[in-house]
Amino acid sequence: MPNRLAQATSPYLLQHEDNPVEWWPWEAGAFEEARRRGVPVFLSVGYSACHWCHVMAHESFEDGDTAAYMNEHFVCVKVDREERPDVDAVYMEAVQAATGQGGWPMSVFMTADGEPFYFGTYFPPEPRHGMASFRQVLEGVHSAWTSRRDEVGEVAGKITRDLAGRKLSTGDAGTPTEETQALALLQLTRDIDPASGWFKGDTKFPPSMVIEFLLRHHARAGSVAALEMAEGLCGAMARSSLYDQVGGGFHRYVLTPRVGEPLVPHFEKMLYDNALLCRVYAHLWRATGSALARRVALETADFLVRELRTAEGGFASALDADSDTPGGGHAEGAFYVWTPAGLREVLGEEDGARAAELYGVTEEGTFEEGASVLRLPGGEPDAELAARLLAAREERPRPGRDDKVVAAWNGLAIAALAETGAYFDRPDLVERATEAADLLVRVHMDFSSGGVRLHRTSRDGRAGSGAGVLEDYADVAEGFLALAAVQGEGTWLEFAGFLLDMVMDRFTGEEGELYDTAHDAEELIRRPQDPTDNAAPSGWTAAAGALLGYAAHTGSAAHRTAAEGALGVVKALAPRAPRFVGWGLAVAEALLDGPREVAVVGAEGDPLRAELHRTALLSTAPGAVVAVGGPDDGEFPLLRERPLVGSGPAAYVCRGFVCETPTTAAPELAQKLTNRS
Repeated sequence: MPNRLAQATSPYLLQHEDNPVEWWPWEAGAFEEARRRGVPVFLSVGYSACHWCHVMAHESFEDGDTAAYMNEHFVCVKVDREERPDVDAVYMEAVQAATGQGGWPMSVFMTADGEPFYFGTYFPPEPRHGMASFRQVLEGVHSAWTSRRDEVGEVAGKITRDLAGRKLSTGDAGTPTEETQALALLQLTRDIDPASGWFKGDTKFPPSMVIEFLLRHHARAGSVAALEMAEGLCGAMARSSLYDQVGGGFHRYVLTPRVGEPLVPHFEKMLYDNALLCRVYAHLWRATGSALARRVALETADFLVRELRTAEGGFASALDADSDTPGGGHAEGAFYVWTPAGLREVLGEEDGARAAELYGVTEEGTFEEGASVLRLPGGEPDAELAARLLAAREERPRPGRDDKVVAAWNGLAIAALAETGAYFDRPDLVERATEAADLLVRVHMDFSSGGVRLHRTSRDGRAGSGAGVLEDYADVAEGFLALAAVQGEGTWLEFAGFLLDMVMDRFTGEEGELYDTAHDAEELIRRPQDPTDNAAPSGWTAAAGALLGYAAHTGSAAHRTAAEGALGVVKALAPRAPRFVGWGLAVAEALLDGPREVAVVGAEGDPLRAELHRTALLSTAPGAVVAVGGPDDGEFPLLRERPLVGSGPAAYVCRGFVCETPTTAAPELAQKLTNRS
């Protein structure tokens, strides 16, 4: 029987449609089949850019004998973690609780009721380094299922009860205070390695949300230490192999192979990382005027448009770590690495030697098989050399692209491109942000069932089957709010309001706590709930930020109250784990600052209105919202009863819709927005 993945919209699932394993997607029929046959379910969760997912697929899922054993003794279910983050979150929590670690591919054995009883991640085809082979695991699970079914059922029931009993509430922690923010900064200072500028640890993920907190804290409280830390982190990332020195954009993370050796990247390029970092570097430039920050922000924006934009105007999820090699093999990082000989071949002897010195390419290599990953250990980038290397690299076999459009990550990209385009006079970037927003409205937003529902994913203009989760509603609203501020189009504010009303109606519990899934979503063994930021803002903290921004735009007390309630968990977690609530801390800075509301009124096309608008957008005041239009423009509540001054444009700086005296001069507006509370 062929597997059932051919109709999937997920490229990851489609990668497995020709496996001899009789895969099912996550659907009720799979569990009904397991119940009918009296066999357990094997759940395999991964994503298309996952290196070890590809390895296990090649070693085990493409092997006929292994597949035959799986088909005989299990119902096998394949899930794309990016398409079904709710399923991934629930079972990853079980994996981590049972084993103390997690990762992908995730391998879970469960009953026909979805109750898990055995867990793992990658299993090799043969026993290795004390790890059982995948065939040994399959045989062991089958043996336990057939000979000790009652014991297996007891284990599964206990694990499920333990998971279902977990609930996180905001409690009575209250909103973050000055002390909360100061303690978080102190802990971050202790975690930083002053020699490298990175946070300590062998594996280094880009701390984009923490940097946003540091920039906002400096703007509000004047902390020199916060700004220095932000600059150090951004400089270290931009000069390391985490950043693609030729094509722009960031890889997923870097490792320290041995003390004193250069960092080595894991070569996946994720949309969410690059959207967040594009925005962070644009904000660093806004705060400091840094040439490095300007260059990286624009190069990353151009990477997003050049390599991740889809034909429909959205942004693809990721580029794979692996690609084909000229010799016919397949290797991680093959698209990105260079040797001194390769540089000389492309650039000539003199320029090749210069590039090797500039980018740290050695005969010994810094990666594998004598190849090196480009970095900037010293000196300044050379745009002409980079352009020639990029042109040559374009002739290599390209990494695979996961071209599904994820709503949440496109929301992050919309915010980044809209702001970067506005700061650097790049209307083309604002236009790309608008096109992505249009796609989300046309394909992802469903107004047919009362309120608005979001589809989590789409591909080729067709919505996927997965329902949007909290981060989708929150991040898309964040993107729409940024676009409204840049474009002066109130429609985007209205769409953000639709989404945030759903957050309050369907994702919020009785005590103000937030859940990752709507109250009427598919019922799993546990309703997932996680306030901690990981590679991207959690749905919880993203919702807090979008709710606060919308409240500042509209004066809605209900949305502000919801935002304040959500931030209680930040107050509880930040002093001891600030790196895991970076976005929550950034939102708290906005709350402590007001946030400020800027209304710019004047006739469209008036140069003074444009100057005041740009000045407002360039403000570093944490979380400041900006509305621009004619006086009493009905699309923006913030513009109502804000008259012109002397028949000309004016800007009003407000908090809680209570405004200071309007100004008609951009320098005075900049000063008002720089003044600290």
